[in-house]
Amino acid sequence: MIAFAIRRILVGIVMLLAMVLVVFVLFFAAGNPARDVCGKFCTPQKLDQITKVYGYDQPLTYQFGQFMKGLVVGRDFPVDDKYRAELEKQNPQLVIHCSAPCLGYSQHDSMTVNAEIAKYYPITVQLAIFSFLLWIVFGVLFGVLAAVFKGRWLDRIVVGVTLVVYALPTFFVGTFLLQYVSIRWKLFPYPSYVSIADGGPIAWITSLFLPALTLALFYMAGYVRITRAFVLESLSEDYIRTAKAKGLPTRVVLFKHGLRAALTPLLSMAGLDFAALLAGAVITESVFNYQGLGLLAVTANKNSDLPILIGLVLVAGAAVIVMNIIVDLLYAYVDPRVRLR
Repeated sequence: MIAFAIRRILVGIVMLLAMVLVVFVLFFAAGNPARDVCGKFCTPQKLDQITKVYGYDQPLTYQFGQFMKGLVVGRDFPVDDKYRAELEKQNPQLVIHCSAPCLGYSQHDSMTVNAEIAKYYPITVQLAIFSFLLWIVFGVLFGVLAAVFKGRWLDRIVVGVTLVVYALPTFFVGTFLLQYVSIRWKLFPYPSYVSIADGGPIAWITSLFLPALTLALFYMAGYVRITRAFVLESLSEDYIRTAKAKGLPTRVVLFKHGLRAALTPLLSMAGLDFAALLAGAVITESVFNYQGLGLLAVTANKNSDLPILIGLVLVAGAAVIVMNIIVDLLYAYVDPRVRLR
C-alpha cells in the first residue's frame, strides 16, 4: 500500500508541473499579457508600469523561471530590479513580497493572489463540503432504495423526481430557493454567510443551507440514478446469489457485498465533482452573492485581472490532481486488486 501511495504521489507531482507549464504557455506565451492586464482604458504609462511590475518584457524562459521560483521560494514585486529599487527609496510600502507558493500579484487590488484567494477560499470550501455531504448521503440512500424496490411505486417516484431535478438549471433552482423559500415563504432567513465562530453551529449551517442545497440537488439527482444502476448490476452478480444461498441476511448482502462493489466506481466521480466545487461554484455563489472563488473569478474576469485568473486556474487544477490521488488511494483500500496495477 505504501509503495502504491508513493507511486501515485510522484505521478501527481509530475502532473502538477505539467499543469503549471501548460497554464504558463496559455496565459503568457499566447498574446501580450501586459496588454491584457492593462484593460480597456490602457495608457502607455500604465502599460509600461505593468510591464515593469510583472517583468513581461523579459524572455519567456526567464519569466517561467521566475514563475517557478515564486512557487518554490516566493518572489518580490515589482519584478524589474531598477524599478523596485526606486520604489524602495520612494514608497517602500509598494514593494510586495509574495511568500511561497507565490501565485502572483494583483495590481488591481494591490494584493498578492495568495492573500486574495485565502480571503475567498474558506466560504467555497465550507460550501463544497456541505453540499458534498448532502448529495453523497441522500444520493446514495435514494439510489439504494430505488434499486431495492425496483419496479415498485417508490422506485418510480424516485426516478421521476430525479429526472425533473436533473433537468432544472442551477441558476433556476438557486433563484427559486432564494425568492420563495427564503423571501416569500420565510422558511429560512435570507442567506448571508455567518462563520461558526461568529454565530455558532446553528447560524453557520442555516447560512450555508440554501446555497449548498442548490448545488446538492443537481449532483444528487445524478448520483441517485448512477447508484441505482450500479447496485442493480452488483446484485445480479454470482457472488451475490452465492451469499443469498448461504442464508445471509438481506441487509448484509446488500450493504456488505452489493453496495461496497457499487461504491467503487462512484469514488472517482465523487472526487472529481468535489474538486470542481473546490474551484468555485460560479453560478450559485453569484445568485446568493457569496464571496467565494466563483464570485472572485467573475470579478477578476470583468477587471481583466490576469494574475487572479491564473491563480484560480492553478488552484482548480491542483484540487483535481490532489483529489485524483485521494481517490486512487481509496480505490486501493476498497479494492486491493488496484494496488497490483
